[in-house]
Amino acid sequence: MCGICGIYHFEANNKVKIETIKHMAETLEHRGPDDEGFYFDGNIGLGHKRLSIIDLSQSAHQPMTNEIGTIWLTYNGEIYNYLELKKELLKKGHVFKSNSDSEVIIHLYEEDGEQCLQKLNGMFAFAIWDRKKRKLFAARDRLGIKPFYYYYNDHLFTFASEIKALLKCGINASANPAAINDYLAFQFCIGEKTFFKEIKKLLPGHCLTIRHKKIKITKYWDLNYRLQTDCTEKHFQEKLLYLLNDALKLQVRSDVPLGAHLSGGIDSSTIVCIAAKLLKSVGLKTFTGAFKEGALYDETKYAKQVADFNGVKNFVTYPTPRDFINDLPKLIYLMDEPAAGPGLFPQYQVAKLAARQVKVILGGQGGDEVWGGYTRYLIAYLEQVLKGAILNKCEEKKFVVDFKSILPNLGILREYIPLLQAFWAKGIFGERDERYYRLITRMDDKKNLFTGDFLNSLHATSSPFTEFRELFNRPDTLSYINKMTYVDIKTLLPALLQIEDRTSMAVSLESRVPLLDHRLVELSAQVPPTIKYKGGASKYLFKKTVKKYLPKSIIQRKDKIGFAVPLNEWYRHTEVKEFVRSILLDKKARDRRIYQPKKISQLLESEVPFGRSIWGLLCLELWYRTFID
Repeated sequence: MCGICGIYHFEANNKVKIETIKHMAETLEHRGPDDEGFYFDGNIGLGHKRLSIIDLSQSAHQPMTNEIGTIWLTYNGEIYNYLELKKELLKKGHVFKSNSDSEVIIHLYEEDGEQCLQKLNGMFAFAIWDRKKRKLFAARDRLGIKPFYYYYNDHLFTFASEIKALLKCGINASANPAAINDYLAFQFCIGEKTFFKEIKKLLPGHCLTIRHKKIKITKYWDLNYRLQTDCTEKHFQEKLLYLLNDALKLQVRSDVPLGAHLSGGIDSSTIVCIAAKLLKSVGLKTFTGAFKEGALYDETKYAKQVADFNGVKNFVTYPTPRDFINDLPKLIYLMDEPAAGPGLFPQYQVAKLAARQVKVILGGQGGDEVWGGYTRYLIAYLEQVLKGAILNKCEEKKFVVDFKSILPNLGILREYIPLLQAFWAKGIFGERDERYYRLITRMDDKKNLFTGDFLNSLHATSSPFTEFRELFNRPDTLSYINKMTYVDIKTLLPALLQIEDRTSMAVSLESRVPLLDHRLVELSAQVPPTIKYKGGASKYLFKKTVKKYLPKSIIQRKDKIGFAVPLNEWYRHTEVKEFVRSILLDKKARDRRIYQPKKISQLLESEVPFGRSIWGLLCLELWYRTFID
């Protein structure tokens, strides 16, 4: 796991300044404190900061080249099937000088060119400089686990693992209204947009080439929703079980100590139970975060049950209001731009805890988006059931959920009554795209919180709903559950992975996410919804498949609501209240003239439990202070 950066001047006589690349790399020091390297070839320069995980020797130093110095690579990530690929390449006559996965990418590119991406199983963002062809080739992994940002004009292309490194090139740090408009709707950005007007991100599953001053961006991977309707539930269980075990077998490969996140939920518990069996000889350490504000915020009893079940040691951290005040401004800097919810804060605390013990950590990220684990999916189907019964209307070829099957699963909605009330308060039985959009929007009160001039400047750029609807209505996602999960995989998941990347890299910890092995994600897309989401049961197929690995108490849980943070309590009863007021109501915020202070003051006294409006405002204002002011 590393930090990468580079500059490519299109004019051959415009040499890259060594100091500039070094300044960019220095900004990424936290991503790779173990080693650094640079490569310069006139108008091209590459930089690398290394976190040593596979092959700790200097043989794996980057930027790395082939035997004759014609291919140069700077790379961030892990290729989990590198040993299998290396074996094939050796048979074809390729010569290796290291035991690293980095060198496998170089020789695979020599062998297959840009098609090498199809053979890689892993998380990655890399750039290859092909000296003979004077071509730059860059790529990002299928799900967007590793980041790749870039800036491009008629004279220059520059890239980096984090936006803050690009700002060292003299790029103007100006706010992007279209991205902020997305953020106020979802608390993430859709597509290639970033909060910085002139900076873009390479989308997951995409690659780019630059040759003769022309940039070409290509989608090399996407989900295929061609359902395997002739296969049984047992067949899918067997295939899922095989792929889960194989993904973990590949991802526990490491030359340094390895641990795992453990929340006590299905996903992280599954990872721990399988990994513990694979790592019996070396053992596994697990790491949990919780809060002391009550049982709603403390799942340590479940984490302990899983740890004891597997005979592994569990470490726990309890973040405090003072930690929140100290960490949040730093986290906004580390993130480059706000994304997703308050889980960012405790996730960072857990990463700090883990980094004291291990250098690689496994996590359960992706299970909810891929296998249908969010409660909002059940809410959406509950409305569909009512709509179908009252209007005698079915919008899917076959009922995925009906009254009889959904009733046993409705108890889970008890903790979500405020969400149900808000959802149905503004209409019912509309089109599916409009209804799901209503379920995922985060700041319904933004018209009251911001000035009219500011909102007009945002609305003049793009429509979040228009971009959302294009993803939602992809033609082959016929089923409601596939439409919802596809949107989340393409929008929310990259935001959550941004948090995963930044919180772990901030403490030089490599985070691996086995449930996002692309083979598992592809399998999910091809399982008929009547099997995958049977009866509206959260992660029905996934749970049924893994239950033999887990304690019964984990499988039978009905109270899992994610990594809840007691912000509502803190806003009212702790020093966080004054901290938030000092950010949102002081002169600096007022002079920005984008907020309505009276409305914000009222919100600070009336935010609903688990509301996200104050969180969104706080992150936005801190971002302005960190990068724009």
